Amino acid sequence: MSEERQLKVGILGCGPISQAAHFESATKAKNAELYAICDVADDLRERMAATHAPRKTFRGYDEMLSDPELDAVVIAISDAFHVPAAIAALRAGKHVLSEKPIGISVEEVEELKTAVEQTGKVLQVGHMKRFDAGLQSAKTFIDQEMGEMLALKAWYCDSTHRYAVTDAVQPLMVKSANAKKPAGNPKADLEKYFMLAHGSHLLDTARYFGGEIIELEARLRNRFGAYCWFVDVEFANGTIGHLDLTISVRMDWHEGFQIYGENGSVIAKTYNPWLFKTSDVDVFHERTGETTRVLGADGHFYRRQLEAFSDVILNGAPMTGANIDDGLASVRGMVAIAQSVRSGKSVRPADVAGAL
Repeated sequence: MSEERQLKVGILGCGPISQAAHFESATKAKNAELYAICDVADDLRERMAATHAPRKTFRGYDEMLSDPELDAVVIAISDAFHVPAAIAALRAGKHVLSEKPIGISVEEVEELKTAVEQTGKVLQVGHMKRFDAGLQSAKTFIDQEMGEMLALKAWYCDSTHRYAVTDAVQPLMVKSANAKKPAGNPKADLEKYFMLAHGSHLLDTARYFGGEIIELEARLRNRFGAYCWFVDVEFANGTIGHLDLTISVRMDWHEGFQIYGENGSVIAKTYNPWLFKTSDVDVFHERTGETTRVLGADGHFYRRQLEAFSDVILNGAPMTGANIDDGLASVRGMVAIAQSVRSGKSVRPADVAGAL
């Protein structure tokens, strides 16, 4: 049911992630409106406008940002453009929901953090898994009942069969030869591309549950076209952890986590996100000897994250999504993993600089 107050949202970029997630989220959200879309590709922008019916369309980003009625932007363009686009929006007085990863180097994200602090605007990073009701149930248990955490294991293993799934469930993707692209091909370096695209999710999930990662040691194997990172991590609260990022496994999509705590444990299976299916999260309560699982009938994580973002801005609700510090920590974690792989030594994310 729609709420009376609506956040006027402009979406930057009409590419696959907007077509699969953000346009629908903005049209279905109870407290947001798809006010505008922006893309330099005239053919793509016009087709998306005909499909999703925003109030306004813009070819130029600066022109969209100058619209006084626009409240916020969703940044859904290539990773290399995230930080410049976010800074421009913040300085124009707009709130920002940006696709992950928030940036590709530590220094540029630190510059963005300064802009967030100077403008006082809301910036949320699009780690939409935080809006999976199953993960939220695990977080509630950890915060309210579990007591001390002993260990955390998390895995994110993309499947060789993932495109058979996504081709079946996603809308037909519309492309344009006029789309704006970064200077180099992001997929030319698959080690970097996979870490940015998928590793950012795994690191944020680990931090969502375990808190700050203070040290890690990573190994990488690349065989028969598959990349496998095993990462041993230590959290600031004393928890030890292990992260498995494998792209791609010769099996079904394999993602989830296990958490061992003082008063219970959690084990979870997460599905390919484009199925919009809530994770199966079993919480075992030592006190009662019972296992509980939330149904999570609403599995539209992208719409849920936009509604939470809008609630922060419209009603001053607490931020439950990933903020700029979370985004920076994710980038630091990915850089630390890359440095650990190269050096064969443990690395403290707080000490790293540069890019992957």
